[in-house]
Amino acid sequence: MELIQETPDLSAYLAADDVVDHHHPLVRETAGRLAKGAVDSYAYARAAFEFVRDTIPHSQDSGDLRVTWRASDVLEQGTGICYAKSHALAALLRAEDIPTALCYQKFDVVHGLVAVRFNGAWHRQDPRGNKPGVNAQFSLDGERLAFVPDPESNELDWPVLYSEPHPVVLSVLKAAPDRPYLWKTLPNAL
Repeated sequence: MELIQETPDLSAYLAADDVVDHHHPLVRETAGRLAKGAVDSYAYARAAFEFVRDTIPHSQDSGDLRVTWRASDVLEQGTGICYAKSHALAALLRAEDIPTALCYQKFDVVHGLVAVRFNGAWHRQDPRGNKPGVNAQFSLDGERLAFVPDPESNELDWPVLYSEPHPVVLSVLKAAPDRPYLWKTLPNAL
């Protein structure tokens, strides 16, 4: 699949906003801590990915009822669903000047992940969190995502790389008072 930038301006994939708030002190502190142990930007990207994947539980897996959507809130509260964890990873990567896009897959509902740009190409990564049957890994040599769509079941990968969260995703997250409510309103299309 050919990934398509929503905007040709690569700087848009480094920008901070209210969601991917990499200017926030907690994001900066976390990025700085992770960067200390990294020898290069690739090692940092892997460390940031593993940090989000492994230390911030997916709220459905952990039973956490809170809904987070802002990257700094995900880091502070230590919880989030796929979209929120992707926002946190995007913020950590952009904090260290690694172009990062938000992207989506369609299953029964829309699933969120990121793409990082290295060596002139985009590489999708899924920080959702591993569990039995899910084994996402950081990779620039072929995708190692949490889920692979089955076209016969009308599942698909959307090729668009967004510089900001899709408005449908963001509105659903912001409107949800808790995860049970969110689960009833998750989008199944963009």
